[in-house]
Amino acid sequence: MIVAVSGMDSLGERAAKMREALQKSQTITDNVVTILGSFDSRLSVLETAMRPTQIRTHAIRKAHENIDKTLKAAEVILTQFDASRQAEAKILKGPHEDLESYLEAINQLRSNIRFFSGNKGFKSSDAVINNANTLLTKAISKLEDEFKQLLALYSKPVEPDRLFECLPESMRPSSESPGNQFSGKNHHHEHQNGTSETGGFKHLTLIPPRILPLLHDLALQMVQAGNQQQLLRIYRDTRSSVLEESLRKLGVEKLNKEDVQRMQWEVLEAKIGNWIHFMRIAVKVLFVGERRVCDQIFEGFDTLLDQCFAECTTSSVSMLLSFGDAIARSKRSPEKLFVLLDMYEIMRELHSEVEGVFGGKACNEIRESTFGLTKRLAQTAQETFGDFEEAVEKDATKTAVLDGTVHPLTSYVINYVKFLFDYQTTLKQLFQEFESSGETNSQLANVTMRIMQALQTNLDGKSRQYRDPALTHLFLMNNIHYMVRSVRRSEAKDLLGDDWVQRHRRVVQQHANQYKRNGWSKILQCLSTQGLTSSGGGGSAVPGEGGSGSGASRGLIKDRFKTFNVQFEELHQKQSQWTVPDTELRESLRLAVAEVLLPAYRSFIKRFGPLVESGKNPQKYIRYTAEDLERMLGEFFEGKTLNEPRRPYFPTLSITNSCLIFKKIAMENNISPKDKEDETRECCSKESCEYKPTKPVSDDIMPHILNLYGSCATPRDFEIYASNASFEDPLMCAHGVKQIKSAFYSLSKILIDNKQNYKFLGRSIDMISLIKLYVEDGKVVRHEDWWDKKPLRNRETIEFPLAGRFMETLRRGSMLATHAMMGFGKDPSN
Repeated sequence: MIVAVSGMDSLGERAAKMREALQKSQTITDNVVTILGSFDSRLSVLETAMRPTQIRTHAIRKAHENIDKTLKAAEVILTQFDASRQAEAKILKGPHEDLESYLEAINQLRSNIRFFSGNKGFKSSDAVINNANTLLTKAISKLEDEFKQLLALYSKPVEPDRLFECLPESMRPSSESPGNQFSGKNHHHEHQNGTSETGGFKHLTLIPPRILPLLHDLALQMVQAGNQQQLLRIYRDTRSSVLEESLRKLGVEKLNKEDVQRMQWEVLEAKIGNWIHFMRIAVKVLFVGERRVCDQIFEGFDTLLDQCFAECTTSSVSMLLSFGDAIARSKRSPEKLFVLLDMYEIMRELHSEVEGVFGGKACNEIRESTFGLTKRLAQTAQETFGDFEEAVEKDATKTAVLDGTVHPLTSYVINYVKFLFDYQTTLKQLFQEFESSGETNSQLANVTMRIMQALQTNLDGKSRQYRDPALTHLFLMNNIHYMVRSVRRSEAKDLLGDDWVQRHRRVVQQHANQYKRNGWSKILQCLSTQGLTSSGGGGSAVPGEGGSGSGASRGLIKDRFKTFNVQFEELHQKQSQWTVPDTELRESLRLAVAEVLLPAYRSFIKRFGPLVESGKNPQKYIRYTAEDLERMLGEFFEGKTLNEPRRPYFPTLSITNSCLIFKKIAMENNISPKDKEDETRECCSKESCEYKPTKPVSDDIMPHILNLYGSCATPRDFEIYASNASFEDPLMCAHGVKQIKSAFYSLSKILIDNKQNYKFLGRSIDMISLIKLYVEDGKVVRHEDWWDKKPLRNRETIEFPLAGRFMETLRRGSMLATHAMMGFGKDPSN
């Protein structure tokens, strides 16, 4: 209890102390409130006293702010004035010294105009703007002049060599070809003239890369000034003439239909070949390069870019297409078909490039004219097909091949068809131009069949010119066999089919049978026993053999032998001049005749020979043994010339005013080389009254010609030829010394056997040839070899000009093949 009372006392004391503390705090609070109340009244008095001072301070601050704004505005205006003066000074100096500063000055003027246009409150704003606009007009005018001068300074026509360097190696013109004729690879050195390789073609640098950004900046200023038309005119006038001149240097000509019509075919063919390469160079090199220039100068102005490119290339494209259009519209002829296909092929090849390079609405006309030419070439080629078919069927050549061999028209047409199959892909594209549906292979097959049928129809008509029915059938057999063999060995077989081949082989066999029937039935009657029974008349008789019990008159037997001899000799004389050029067919035809003739002859000799042999002069009647007949049959169909023995030849020389003429004179084997040369000289003096033994040109040229025709030529022997000399014989047509080398180096390998007789396709060719050499300044410029003294077959000498032109083409093709085979005129190593 005592503890509890004690605790209560302590709490009471604490409570009393707290009350005392609270009272003191209240007293202090009241005192503070009283003091603060006095402060409030004092501050109110102070605030009232300070208000005028505050008002004056605010006014001073506002004044300072206004002064700062005015000073800043004046500074900006002064800066614009100062920049305008600096820009004016640079513009008056012109753009020549520092083009970049000049362009900065123009930009500054435009900035000043924008500034003062936005600050119309400034009293002199209008005057300043007018002055700046006048100065800007002068600046843009000088800028146009600078653009024009800079563009002209770096726009030069491109030399052909630079264009050739951008081509793949295989497409470059031969370094040996005159006038940069495109004939395949050459060995031009590649210059690193800012070019880069893309897909085989290198990029052509038309304007130095460092100049293009400057031209772009100048163009930008002119566009911003609204001078697009002046810019377009300057670029078009400058670049258009440069592109045209580049094409002219390359060899491009603007020709019309009349110009083409007046050209010789050889000239026209060469121009077409070059045009094909020119198109490829122009589109893939020159125009692509021009497009890159436009893209960089007019970057950001797509509409203006396309328009500038279209206008600067229009005249160049027109120049290129004019030649192709003239060919497509000129008079059609069969020999033009292949060049038309070549031209159509290049236009198809360039289709995607034309779409890409000449994209955009502004180039629509160029694209349409280009694709229009492609269509016209296809149309002309298709019409030429029809012309050729009609020409073959209606060919009215009256000159017959006397020996019944393959007619030139047949070989021409067959080779024509073979060439067509080299263009299968192109022909399929061509057919698709006009046929939306259908199999292109069947179309080509139909065309081929129609041509073959037209040829057969014509040959049937030509065969009627022969009076001898046997020769008629031999002629048809030879020609149809040639057709069949050619088809079997070419891609035509896949299109025409085995059925066509088998059907025409049966036709060949039918004509062979008809030949035997018409050519040998009469002589076989001499070996029959009909009419040989003794009629009891004069002359002795012999009992019949084989149990017949009948006899035969010796006189009748002798008459039969005499008739047989005469008829066989006539057949031998006549048919040994006929020709079956195919070795296999010739041997099978001889064998077919021998299988009929020889058994009948042996049987006749065995049965009736003793009757003749027992009388006088049996050799007068029995002239031949079966072996003799077999040997003589081996001479049939060789196309021999009467009374012309097969002997080696040796050249002799005669000289006329303007040309040397060599004659291959047949000589006996026992004549020594020295005697041959003496006889050569003697022959010269007899044949040419203008022969002068001391004439230096003959002494210089003759030994080399002898070496050439003796298959022992050396490189020195070809020094007699001028660099541009030509050589032509019925098989080849060579241009230039290297091709002439190939022609003669190939003799021992291709044309001459160990007896030095010409051989071609396995057939011996022995002839007297007339060789003409045209000499200028001691060098041979033209060398012609006339076999059997007959002029070379060409469009002037053949009644059928179409065949003549094709034979010229064949000689060129034969020469190019030989040239490649002989290593392009490479001298043989010893």
